[in-house]
Amino acid sequence: MTVETLLLVIVGLPFAGAILILMSGDRPNQRETVTIVTAVALFAAVVSLVDRVGAGGTASVTVVETLPGLPIAFSVEPLGMMFALVASFLWIVTSFYAIGYMRANEEGHQTRFYACFAVAIGATMAVAFAGNLLTMFIAYEILTLSTYPLVTHHGDAKSVRAGRTYLGILLSTSIMLLLTGIIVTWILAGTLDFRPGGILTGKAPDWIVIVLLGLYMYGTGKAALMPIHRWLPAAMVAPTPVSALLHAVAVVKTGVFVVLKVIVYVFGIDLLNSSGAGEWLMWIATITLVTASVIALTKNNLKARLAYSTVSQLAYVVLAGALATQWSILGGSMHIAMHAFGKITLFFCAGAIYTALHKTEISDMRGIGRLMPFTLIAFLIGALSVAGLPPGGGTWSKWYIALAAAETKHLIVVAALMLSTLLNIAYFMPIVANAWFVPRAAKSVGAMAAPVEAGGLKEAPLFCLIPLCLTAAGCVALFIFAGEVQDFLAPMIDGLSTKAR
Repeated sequence: MTVETLLLVIVGLPFAGAILILMSGDRPNQRETVTIVTAVALFAAVVSLVDRVGAGGTASVTVVETLPGLPIAFSVEPLGMMFALVASFLWIVTSFYAIGYMRANEEGHQTRFYACFAVAIGATMAVAFAGNLLTMFIAYEILTLSTYPLVTHHGDAKSVRAGRTYLGILLSTSIMLLLTGIIVTWILAGTLDFRPGGILTGKAPDWIVIVLLGLYMYGTGKAALMPIHRWLPAAMVAPTPVSALLHAVAVVKTGVFVVLKVIVYVFGIDLLNSSGAGEWLMWIATITLVTASVIALTKNNLKARLAYSTVSQLAYVVLAGALATQWSILGGSMHIAMHAFGKITLFFCAGAIYTALHKTEISDMRGIGRLMPFTLIAFLIGALSVAGLPPGGGTWSKWYIALAAAETKHLIVVAALMLSTLLNIAYFMPIVANAWFVPRAAKSVGAMAAPVEAGGLKEAPLFCLIPLCLTAAGCVALFIFAGEVQDFLAPMIDGLSTKAR
């Protein structure tokens, strides 16, 4: 199989899996087997592509020429490969988790759930390997549409309202702003291809570059910059595996991936610096990451607190792009992977607590540490990683972003990053402390949903418990092997600018 064919297989495999899942609808075991096999096959294919192309290698394939110079095409570059590796691996883990969660909580519409999940992963792969803005936009919209049924999964009035907010914000921003930005780029540059160093240098005056950057940044609604972030907390009405998909595997990671890809391969960091276009974006991102952290402190519902935490963490990646240095792009790229593992661990833990104890409010989680020690230890590791503290991988990505802010003499931004870390500690650590050191209230343990009960433990089912332990271990592994991630991204980072680091 040629590299070009392998690239098409990677994009098409999840869509084929979705069809097989729909065909297995009345046979749950077969449906879930298809899900797992497809997820494992996808990850193996992505790993094979990395092995054959190499981190710094390139490959491309054109599917169809829609108009002269406007093909649907896919290509390989380090940032996209890293994103595809993270998303495809986490699909495996999330699939196992979903089986345990959906069965234990007797969720309905499971065939639709798994099929839409597969389509969403296929769209994510298409975004990761998009060879130009047109391909990326089409895949981006497919991702939005395929995740709408997941957000409205329960079908009640609250879910339907959340789905309207979700679809309304994401479609309106992408069609009105992102598509406009793509059309303007085509007029200015005469191409929509992603190229190292960008395609807009010398094509427009600085004020147009500034406006165009605004169209892309707010047109990419999945990046959840304030004030267009409301869709993300609203979507928390969905089942926890969907929340994990939204926050770690696909949706929001696609948003910040698009932000970085556009900055690196459409604008180029030299153009952002010479035009001053990134200055306003830097302040918006800084305000978002601090404000969202403050709001997270006020939320008693665990998933709501995690949702606002995600809004804050996404702003780190946008900030990294706005700073437009080699260190910041490295930090932002690494943070996509680091946050993915940390946040999926936290959502897995939230779902496990709900499945085993039927608790959703933080104030009701006092004293549960000894009932669910594995879950709460994993939660601690995930929280430390998201906060940017050892032994979590987020330590390194946040360090590089802070280093870039200091290097560019934005000391207020450095202070905001430090404040955000303190706020992260303030909204995560009391959850852990109360779980371990505050006595459990009488009759605090409600109905159990097939929990693991051994020696007084009341953990969630193994299909939920093992995945959250694995992703927590992944947080630590990313801390230890951060150098390997940096080396993987090095070809992209080295080609960012002609200026010395």
